[in-house]
Amino acid sequence: MAIMITEECINCGACEPECPNNAIYEGGVEWAISDGADVTGAYVLEDGTVTDVDAQHKPISEDLYYIVPDKCTECVGFHEEPQCAAVCPVDCCVPDPEREETETQLLARKERLHL
Repeated sequence: MAIMITEECINCGACEPECPNNAIYEGGVEWAISDGADVTGAYVLEDGTVTDVDAQHKPISEDLYYIVPDKCTECVGFHEEPQCAAVCPVDCCVPDPEREETETQLLARKERLHL
């Protein structure tokens, strides 16, 4: 499952530079699949929506740091554990119960994002 940031977030920003997928954004900041990824052209999001990798998307949160689920791999293929959770001082980076994914799915996402 993807990782999510809970409302306990203190906006310290410790998690953002640790993400190998650039899936973490400051509240209010637009995101794009291409941010920190080696992908070009069109990209199919998990809900089936096709987007250009450079298209800017609305922030998932206006006030708190957030993780784009379509870019999160739980650090599978990079590290032994999610790095955002490892550095979070308030333990607000937790598994998203609404996005249960297998290691195979997470590795496939990693491969799509990092050609």
